[in-house]
Amino acid sequence: MRLWSLHPAYLDARGLVALWREALLAQAVLRGRTRGYREHPQLRRFIDAPAPLATMARYLRALQAEAVRRGYRFDARKIGRARQVERLPVTRGQLQYELQHLSRKLKLRAPAWLARWPATTLPRPHPVFTVVRGGIAAWEIGAGR
Repeated sequence: MRLWSLHPAYLDARGLVALWREALLAQAVLRGRTRGYREHPQLRRFIDAPAPLATMARYLRALQAEAVRRGYRFDARKIGRARQVERLPVTRGQLQYELQHLSRKLKLRAPAWLARWPATTLPRPHPVFTVVRGGIAAWEIGAGR
């Protein structure tokens, strides 16, 4: 499961669809509709949020908005009730790590999409996150503990 902290605008079509499916699965986990993934490191951020389901709904709403912007049809009826929620922290180091990780993937599967990215030192976060100082998240496999 990869619940990107990056803004969904960075994702190619394949990546956006995959994230939509992963986030819907995460929503099912938060609703207690599946036993798997409960302890997944990336899902912990949502589980530990003050309003886990509402936070995931906001996450999904941003994905659906990006899909609409591109002319795709992601079924908004699959999203739980969204309301204003406290934004989750994401570190600068985590965003930079994810941008590098996604860049490596896109070099192979969608180099034309990657070429469209503007040069940046700090990528935009997904709207459910707010950027704070810090390195790569401890739960990240490549954190180099």
